[in-house]
Amino acid sequence: MSDTTSLASVAVGGHTLTIADVVAVARHGVRVDLDPDALRRVSATRELIERLADDPQPHYGISTGFGALATTFIASDRRRQLQASLIRSHAAGTGAEVEREVVRALMLLRLQTLMSGSTGVRPVVAETYAAMLNAAITPVVREYGSLGCSGDLAPLSHVALAAMGEGDVRTDDALLPAGEALAAAGIAPLVLEE
Repeated sequence: MSDTTSLASVAVGGHTLTIADVVAVARHGVRVDLDPDALRRVSATRELIERLADDPQPHYGISTGFGALATTFIASDRRRQLQASLIRSHAAGTGAEVEREVVRALMLLRLQTLMSGSTGVRPVVAETYAAMLNAAITPVVREYGSLGCSGDLAPLSHVALAAMGEGDVRTDDALLPAGEALAAAGIAPLVLEE
């Protein structure tokens, strides 16, 4: 493996991340930069989601509930609440805190997925995750909490919760409420949308 401490930054979204990239960000706090071309792809995909959200026909997970509520239409004025409630309901766990570098690796890998241009998120979501990594704001994720084939839902929900300004995070100095840490770093909390 190459020397991960000599990297000035890791570009996210324009290429496959290497193990050295992940270690550099997760363990050594190397800065992440978002690839501009990838960010344009994120924007283009988001435009598609917005068109689907405006469509009177229901679209799963955009204008409907999830799981058993897949056929339940959600009015546009209630979708932000639905998204926030989904994150809050899945941000559960118990046991010891997962090591900070593991959570940072999880955040970086999720950011890489968001930057693929295949998820439909708004660019501000990717920008917020990058800003949190660069400000050394790490959500508290517990060791136990995910079950089944989607074993990443609880840990990823803790990350999203922190990006919303809720839950607890670790900084280089302390354990803090996420809202305080985001404010201190000049990062606006996310308001989730469909």
